[in-house]
Amino acid sequence: MSIAHKPLPHKPLPHDAAALHVTGAARYVDDIPTPANTLHIAFGLSEIAAGTISVMDLSAVRAARGVVAVMTADDLPFANDVSPSVHDEPLLSDGSVHYIGQPLFAVIATSHLAARKAARLAKVRYEAVAPILTIEEALAAGSRFEEGPRIYTKGDATSAINTAAHVIDGTLDMGGQEHFYLEGQAALALPQEGGDMVVHSSTQHPTEIQHKVAEAIGAPMHAVRVEIRRMGGGFGGKESQGNALAVICAVAARATGRPCKMRYDRDDDMTITGKRHDFRITYRAGFDADGRISGIEFGQYTRCGWAQDLSLPVADRAMLHADNAYFIPNIRIESHRLRTNMQSATAYRGFGGPQGVFGIERVMDHGAHVIGLDPIEIRRRNYYAPAAAKAEQTTPYGQVVEDCILHEMTEALLKTSDYAARRDAVAKWNASHPTIKRGIGFSPVKFGISFTLTHLNQAGALVHVYQDGSVHLNHGGTEMGQGLFQKVAQVAAARFGLQMDAIKITATDTGKVPNTSATAASSGSDLNGMAVKIACDTIRGRISTHLAARHDCTPQEVTFVDGMVTAGRAAMPFAAAAKSAYEARISLSATGFYATPKLAWDRIKGQGRPFFYFAYGAAVTEVAIDTLTGENRILRADIVHDAGESLNPALDIGQIEGGYVQGAGWLTCEELVWDDKGALKTHAPSTYKIPAVSDRPDVFNVALWDAPNREETIYRSKAVGEPPFMLGISAFLALSDAVAACGDAYPALDAPATPERIWATIERLRDEG
Repeated sequence: MSIAHKPLPHKPLPHDAAALHVTGAARYVDDIPTPANTLHIAFGLSEIAAGTISVMDLSAVRAARGVVAVMTADDLPFANDVSPSVHDEPLLSDGSVHYIGQPLFAVIATSHLAARKAARLAKVRYEAVAPILTIEEALAAGSRFEEGPRIYTKGDATSAINTAAHVIDGTLDMGGQEHFYLEGQAALALPQEGGDMVVHSSTQHPTEIQHKVAEAIGAPMHAVRVEIRRMGGGFGGKESQGNALAVICAVAARATGRPCKMRYDRDDDMTITGKRHDFRITYRAGFDADGRISGIEFGQYTRCGWAQDLSLPVADRAMLHADNAYFIPNIRIESHRLRTNMQSATAYRGFGGPQGVFGIERVMDHGAHVIGLDPIEIRRRNYYAPAAAKAEQTTPYGQVVEDCILHEMTEALLKTSDYAARRDAVAKWNASHPTIKRGIGFSPVKFGISFTLTHLNQAGALVHVYQDGSVHLNHGGTEMGQGLFQKVAQVAAARFGLQMDAIKITATDTGKVPNTSATAASSGSDLNGMAVKIACDTIRGRISTHLAARHDCTPQEVTFVDGMVTAGRAAMPFAAAAKSAYEARISLSATGFYATPKLAWDRIKGQGRPFFYFAYGAAVTEVAIDTLTGENRILRADIVHDAGESLNPALDIGQIEGGYVQGAGWLTCEELVWDDKGALKTHAPSTYKIPAVSDRPDVFNVALWDAPNREETIYRSKAVGEPPFMLGISAFLALSDAVAACGDAYPALDAPATPERIWATIERLRDEG
């Protein structure tokens, strides 16, 4: 069946707010009209990375034009904490300083500009100490977030490696990544009667905001209502990083009795907020004579920054994806979570998974080079067995891989991308062109779908059907441009047999759906789509029972198709059916609740089933590099990606394209640089390079692997938010392939593969040759 003729729950409909986005009419937090007496807030920031405050003179700040109040930690009425985990992240410094950019005090003024100007008038003296910035410094100081490394094992990796036909070892350094959402962090707090608070926050986790605000103003959670209609991008950067803005706005609103608003300017945003965790991965691996993995030992080292934030589950997921698509009979993964004097690293698309996947992809690439196998062939020989083989192969953490479809996907991609002919063409080009070298790279992905903190795998929804047949829908997921609202609306329309214009989804609101999980872990559609389906089916069941009694049929015989409801010989518009049920005093409102089944995970033992299912994908990328400068270009990318029975192919293809480009950006041009004092030097668009439209592949072919999920997900679809990000690894591998044409040794390129790094690696290869 062609995409255009898919049934409603699988139709390629446009994003519900697409027209609003392109016309500028979409409303974000900073666009909400504010009352005339609204106050604005800015933080005063630390200028050292480690030490204590000896003197903080804020007299000039308080005297500045437009300033209404200044707050320090001593002025906060209740909890001074905005951590999403272990209460180690004070909103305002308690006297100690942990990174350059840490909020020390808050200025509350009559305008955004007045608050920012006043914050710069503070006179602060510090007793500085040497900051811990590098992996080596953290290891030497024992600066960790757990007492020692976390270790997952399967089999006997050391013995397997020692007896292998081929043994390789190496180190891979990969940088972090700035989220660079187009809409920055923002919050607006509106005080209500009786001490209640309404908060508008650009957040992926409204319940987290509700919880932290309630804690900070000394109120129960029912006194705080958080609302968010949309974000202009999140990528994980709005899972916990919006806490500080919402909390200080609420605290200031409670103190002044006036609405309070805060948004970070881009410089402040990049200086204050956390990034993707950078990693160093060491490896030692053994392969048999046929190129099959005998055993691997991984060391994973990550700089977590000054506070724990979500670093432990991020590092856990990196360990859980150290196998990626490959069956490894013997493996040891040792993970070090290091505390450093930098921004607290946080959630980012893939949540540690990309770092783990990148590590094993380096191993496969290095192994192929040493053994002399085609990089795709060595991967195919090590894939998990296909489902039909019933091989009972398990991951390093003990989950059986029942659904591997990478064999078929890879075969299809090799044909559609004309891989064999292009690889030969690349070799011929490189043999005759000394300056411009080409490379071609391949990477697969097997990505686990579910929160690894099991209790987060739940969602709620609220559905109202009005007597005119229109439907009001609310759920716990948040819209950050990914199209979640449209997908969930398609589910509701399909359950009632209605057209899309009959469905209205309203802003995510903790007063409508409580105890929500973050829209993260690629679970937005899985969780909220199922919750909405359950709510809709409850209402549909009530209408069916009512009509069956009136028209002499069973409830099962009542159908909802094309806006009509048929019961026995009677047929009526959905609106008439709804009105009939209403007049019979039948409730047309229902909640829905869904909890992901089959999950059982013990993170301490590193054993269980943390994931409901896996999503798969594969990509081939071709690049060209200038060996004199290191400049490079992505020429072509071919992708096949597994979205199950896609809920919306148009939106999913968009997510795949965006994920690939963002993943390629992480590994090629996005470079975070701190100086030796701990100051982030790449803190603005002028110094931090994200991929532009000119950096996309000239030829960009994306296809969906259109096969239903074997697990009972919403309409048998699969998550598509995070998995495509890792397909960008193929761009890095293609650059490494091009660099390898400049010498005989394995290039061991680090990431990001900036022009400078590519050039330096080429020079090293030539010197070694």
